[in-house]
Order: sequence, then C-alpha cells, then structure tokens
Amino acid sequence: MAERMIVQLGDPILRERSRPVSPITQNVCNILDDMADTIYATEGRAGLSAIQIGIPKQLVVMDCGTGLIELINPVIVDSRGEQKGTEACLSIPGVVGIVKRAQYVKVKTLTRVGEEVVLEAEGFLARCVQHEIDHLHGILYIDYVNELYDDRKGKKLKPADANPILAHRRRLPR
Repeated sequence: MAERMIVQLGDPILRERSRPVSPITQNVCNILDDMADTIYATEGRAGLSAIQIGIPKQLVVMDCGTGLIELINPVIVDSRGEQKGTEACLSIPGVVGIVKRAQYVKVKTLTRVGEEVVLEAEGFLARCVQHEIDHLHGILYIDYVNELYDDRKGKKLKPADANPILAHRRRLPR
C-alpha cells in the first residue's frame, strides 16, 4: 500500500473525536494497511491512530515488539495498577514526557473481518494501547504532563522550547 503523512501538533484534527467504523469495508482495510506501512517506514515507531493521518475513524495499528496489532472501535473495559514512563508521539516529534498510565488494560475491539475480540495488555503494550486510544478521543500525551524532555538528550526542555508545545495542552478532568 503506501506510507501516509503524519499530522503534526497544531492541526485541529488531532483534537477531534474519531467516529466508530461500520461497516468494515475494503477501504477500511486499505487504511489499516497504509497505517502499518507508515509505522514500519521508520524504525522506532510503535503505534498510530487513523486521526494522525487525517482520518477521524476509530482505527489503530501498533507493533510494540510482538508483531502487528490492529484495533477497530477499541474500548477499554478494565484497567488496573499504575505505571509511569516516557511517552513520545509521531505527531509531536523530538520531545517526550513522563506519563502515568494503568499497568494493565483489557480492551474489546474488532478484527478486520468484524469479529469481536478481547486484548489484554500489560506494561509497555498497555501503555501503547492507552496512548493510541486516547488519540481516538482527541487526547494527546502532552495533556498529562507539565514538563517535556529532548528525546535524544533526555534533558528537560527550557521553557522557551517547551512552552510553545505545552500551549497546545488540554486540561483533563481528574
């Protein structure tokens, strides 16, 4: 298929809520294929939601080290525990933040043939799942952080560098 351009921070589409997919058509499968091509086009990419390529549909692809996972209309039905860790985003290149997430999540989702399945994830995979599902609701990891770090050096960004990015944050209800 094809690698797609990734929407960058500042584009209002990143804050839109994605629509559920129904029915699962060949076009939807083509989008999933393009999304997979996009994450595999550059080393180090773990996940991508359709909104990040400008398509407000509830579609996610991920490969967190165990092979390609596709999520269609995913819903977190259970979560527990807590982990803190570094997160980055293809739509916000060059920076990372430390985000608190659930250690474990259970997700109901559809396969590309419309079968409902349950995905249980822990650790890094759970982090990726939560990050990508947040995208489907217009939430970015920067909404959870107060500080950003240079992704190469690991050093805290100076306010002059961090503030233009953090200005795009939304305050989330706790």
